[in-house]
Amino acid sequence: MITFSNPPGVAAPASRYSHAALVEGPGRRLVLSGQVGIAPDGTIPEDGEAQIALALANLRTLLDAHGMGPANIVKLTVFLTDTALITPWRAARDAAMEGHAPTSTLLIVAALAHPRFLVEVEAEAFASA
Repeated sequence: MITFSNPPGVAAPASRYSHAALVEGPGRRLVLSGQVGIAPDGTIPEDGEAQIALALANLRTLLDAHGMGPANIVKLTVFLTDTALITPWRAARDAAMEGHAPTSTLLIVAALAHPRFLVEVEAEAFASA
C-alpha cells in the first residue's frame, strides 16, 4: 500500500508532487538509475525538451519491463542543467505521470556525466506483491 501525503505543517507543494510517500506491506521495490535524453541508438538531441521526452520515455520503458507504470512511482529525482527547462520539465512530467503525483526533488546542476546531457531523471517505484 502506498499513501501519498502533504500533511499540515509544511508548505503545499509548488507544483504537482507529494511531499511524502509511505510504503507499507509486502511488495516489490524498483530503484531506477538516472535516465538521460539518449535514444536507444545512442543519439542525443541538442534540444532540452527533446531530451526530457526521451528521459521520460526511457523511464517508462524500464517501468514497463518490470510490470509497472507511472502510478507505481513513489519518488522522482530530477537534475536539470538550465533553469529554462523547469517549465518544460514540469509540463512533460505531469503528462507522463498521468495525474499521479509522486514525491519529487528537482535540482539545477552545473553539468551531468556527458557535456551534451541536459536532464537526468531517477526514480523509485513500488508494486504490491
